Amino acid sequence: MNGRVFRRGKTWSYVVDVGAHGDGRRRQRMKGGFATKRDADRALREVLRTLDTGTYVAASSLTLGGFLADEWLPAMRPPTLRATTWTEYARKVRCHVIPRLGQIPLQRLSPAHLNAFYAELITAGRVDGTGGLSPKTVREIHVIVRKALKDAVRWGRVNRNVAALADPPSQRSAVASRRRTMRTWTPAQLRRFLSEDLDERLGYAWVLAGTTGLRRSELLGLRWADVDLTAARLAVRQRLANVDGHPELSEPKSNRSGRVVDLDERTVAALRARRTQQAEHRLMCGPAWHDLDLVVTREDGLWIHPDWFSELFRRRVAALGLPKIRLHDLRHTHATLLLQAGVNAKIVSERLGHHSVAFTLDTYAHVIPGMQSDAVRRLSALIDDPAADPSREHDATQDGM
Repeated sequence: MNGRVFRRGKTWSYVVDVGAHGDGRRRQRMKGGFATKRDADRALREVLRTLDTGTYVAASSLTLGGFLADEWLPAMRPPTLRATTWTEYARKVRCHVIPRLGQIPLQRLSPAHLNAFYAELITAGRVDGTGGLSPKTVREIHVIVRKALKDAVRWGRVNRNVAALADPPSQRSAVASRRRTMRTWTPAQLRRFLSEDLDERLGYAWVLAGTTGLRRSELLGLRWADVDLTAARLAVRQRLANVDGHPELSEPKSNRSGRVVDLDERTVAALRARRTQQAEHRLMCGPAWHDLDLVVTREDGLWIHPDWFSELFRRRVAALGLPKIRLHDLRHTHATLLLQAGVNAKIVSERLGHHSVAFTLDTYAHVIPGMQSDAVRRLSALIDDPAADPSREHDATQDGM
């Protein structure tokens, strides 16, 4: 491959052969405007290096918005991504990324562009104009942009992923913002929510949500085939998620989300009563019954829309006069009460289907200080009271053998 540097007026330029067209004609790339010959030589060497390593990217006027809307999002459609994941990616790209960065040529996008973009989202990113987005949401948008640009590199659209050089909100700030939006109930408040009879037919569902920590989608997607009332456990094997406003059954959110959850006596009793209730509904509906094998359903066996389920939860909370929390905060309440009861964080993590124990501890760090105080008191008692030393019992057992 040939290339040369030459002077044009007061500046320097280079021209280089970058291959051949399909008809055999040479393709050349030329760039000018360099202040010195050395600058032009350096730029030419970089082009020659990318040609040698196979990482050369032809110049293009394609914008970031054009790449995302016309190439990347279509390529990511299910089954490449889960339907719920793709819907969320598309929403964030179309609501936040394209309006602010869409007109920038893809090959001219820089870390500075992204840093300014993230800062703007923090201060004024809400679509309704009422303020900024949380660091957690901005970081999620960064993850989408980084993945899209990684694919752009792989597809030969750009030669580097500038998102990897940008500075989104830190993971720590994202976790802190998650904690700020988290609201949990006390044991007494949860007890009242689960016990109060408001003459409604979803009591079993509230018990299931409050005592298992299932996500909304997991709760609404639970099948009787995955419930073992004799063994008092259930398996999370599918979910009912909201995709573009429509319920859709799919596999669990991740490999760790598919899990087995043990049930307490209250929940087993509620599910037994629910099964009897549902059998009565099936008889009343006759041919109109929807046989989906779902636990949480309407009276005709059809699923309950996820948004409507959240609204029913909100109404129940308001009717009981309990502190206002989101439906997802029942999951947080479940985890918090388990940790406060001294349950090992690994067990809590497995029960919730988290990807790691570290994530569980980061999310519920507000519970840890009280747990540490209790641990210190137990240690102090162990040191001060020789009779409480568990090793003495072990030694006594050894002596008797």
